[in-house]
Amino acid sequence: MLINDGIFSQTELESILPSPERMKKGPVAIIECIQDIPCDPCVSSCPSHAITMKSGITDKPCLDHVHCIGCGLCVASCPGLAIFIVDMNYSNRSASLTVPHELLPIPKVGEIVAGLDRAGKAVCEAKTLKVIKSKKYDKTMVITIEVPKEHAMAVRAIKAGKGMGK
Repeated sequence: MLINDGIFSQTELESILPSPERMKKGPVAIIECIQDIPCDPCVSSCPSHAITMKSGITDKPCLDHVHCIGCGLCVASCPGLAIFIVDMNYSNRSASLTVPHELLPIPKVGEIVAGLDRAGKAVCEAKTLKVIKSKKYDKTMVITIEVPKEHAMAVRAIKAGKGMGK
């Protein structure tokens, strides 16, 4: 059951997350798609064919975590901004998250931003590691941030600029 107007419940989140063993192997995508609508650009963007649709274009995408290489090409391809890359091996204390971003201002590499949860609430500070702005991404930037490991599964967006507060 979806709660809070489209935010996954804890049970739903647990059903889509990679296994702890897979998380230890490096970057992996997490798809938090909530709607059965005609959409499948993530399927065609995946070079390792790890994303499929179970029963057609109107089903939610299915990710085979074993075959996912964590490349991030699916992140910008998703018009619903529902795909993220998590790397729990970034460092001993921090994880890296790659998230889609379509808001201004655009953070700069090294900038400290607010890491936001699924409801838009500030969870922690995050350091901007990479900003990819490509014409082929149709105005969706792909931002990689560093967050404390304990917040890696909560942060799903960022807020850059002055007055970000918590």
